[in-house]
Amino acid sequence: EVQLQASGGGLVQPGGSLTLSCASSAFSFDDYAISWFRQAPGKGREGISCIASGGTKYYAGAVKDRFTISRDNAKNTVYLQMNSLKPEDTAAYYCTTDQKGYCGPMRRVATMDQLGQGTQVTVSS
Repeated sequence: EVQLQASGGGLVQPGGSLTLSCASSAFSFDDYAISWFRQAPGKGREGISCIASGGTKYYAGAVKDRFTISRDNAKNTVYLQMNSLKPEDTAAYYCTTDQKGYCGPMRRVATMDQLGQGTQVTVSS
């Protein structure tokens, strides 16, 4: 079973930045798209970003122009750089994959399996 570990969350003030990481010690990212979804307390999941195996990037409208996804296959890690954070970005963030090389729509990302513990991001003054 694929296990992905998200890390890098924390408490940040509105307007601040965080960089999340997604890594796996037993699963090679090279050929697969990696996605991020988030879930705020009392709310449903929201697909927010995906990077295809070839590097094409996709974002949900709520995070576009503020978040940047990237990958370093040599380190087997995907990053989510989050800038201009807002209180509504507060959520648990998870990375996931369906072991395909391409990205699906964000509504599909929201339904993908949770493959490990997420990382909590709290945006508050």
